Amino acid sequence: MSEVNGSNPNYYVAIMAGGIGSRFWPQSRTGYPKQFLDILNTGKSLIQWTFERFAAFVPKENIYVVTAEEYSSICAEQLPDIPQENIIAEPSRKNTAPCVAYIAFKLLKLNPNASLIVAPSDHMIADAATFVEIALKALDFVSKNKAFVTLGIQPTYPNTGYGYIQFDQSDDAGDGIFRVKTFTEKPNLEIAQKFLESGDFLWNGGIFIWKAQDVVDAFEKYDSDTFELFDAEKEALNTPLEKEAIGRIYPLCKNVAVDVALMEKAENVYVIPSSFGWTDLGTWTSAYDNLDKDSWGNAMASDNVIVIDAAKCMVSAPANKLLVLQGLDDFIVIDTPDALLICKKEKEQAIKEYVAEVKRTKGDKYL
Repeated sequence: MSEVNGSNPNYYVAIMAGGIGSRFWPQSRTGYPKQFLDILNTGKSLIQWTFERFAAFVPKENIYVVTAEEYSSICAEQLPDIPQENIIAEPSRKNTAPCVAYIAFKLLKLNPNASLIVAPSDHMIADAATFVEIALKALDFVSKNKAFVTLGIQPTYPNTGYGYIQFDQSDDAGDGIFRVKTFTEKPNLEIAQKFLESGDFLWNGGIFIWKAQDVVDAFEKYDSDTFELFDAEKEALNTPLEKEAIGRIYPLCKNVAVDVALMEKAENVYVIPSSFGWTDLGTWTSAYDNLDKDSWGNAMASDNVIVIDAAKCMVSAPANKLLVLQGLDDFIVIDTPDALLICKKEKEQAIKEYVAEVKRTKGDKYL
């Protein structure tokens, strides 16, 4: 096993932090989205927790953040330990494949032996020690093998909001690393239940580990359009000409996920079945699941809330504002200085639609 405490200079991390988090409206706004918010009232934002998790075993100077241009200053403010040049700004949102190609080409030029983890900025992991152990195992594996590794989360219930990874239980590459058979997009409840019962399906946590060289090779083989765009401009990377070059590349990039561009096509994909208290904080209900509850099952991500005759509610309000809640059962109540959302928990998947209606009737003022 490789050394802990950031002693391997060939290990890197790319934190993807460009999303707008519309399902956490009205707290998450386009100008200040959820990855920069303290959704769970912990004293730290989601991206700060993510950075600390990786800084435990990767040199801080080897941690990069890939974000939208408008969020660069927020990243710099919230992550003062990251070198300014490690905050990489994308000029437009083109999903995860261009993001991965960008960081892979950049790191390959910087260090031909670079192995990296690519991970979202908005996940919570309760068991950090186990996560570090598994992440180092994956980095060690890809540094010695021409392989891609993803961390598959042991499912605990038939979730229909996650993608799934099927693995071959008979094809163990050693140390609990298995070859992937299939990737499946979000299933319906019946199929999700069958996945759970089969025992060989895992949730796709969106955390990928690979060598920079192998990623670039895979783009050349499976997504030649993206490869050619970055390859033509690679001499500009890590120089003052980089921003100008990326400005030429991104308008020509396809809007495609790296799962579709590479992972579903590659043959050398492995997964590590993992249990480390992982949560994709994608919805208010997922936040509810991760908060302490009162005796009536209410979760308060605020310190200034009084609840009377209400049960199973997810409640958030500004610290300087008292919120008194009575009579609601199984609701989401999110109060902000200029917008209030009161929504049945069962309707939370429609919050994106509500945001669209706000935009249609009120413009961008509340977005």
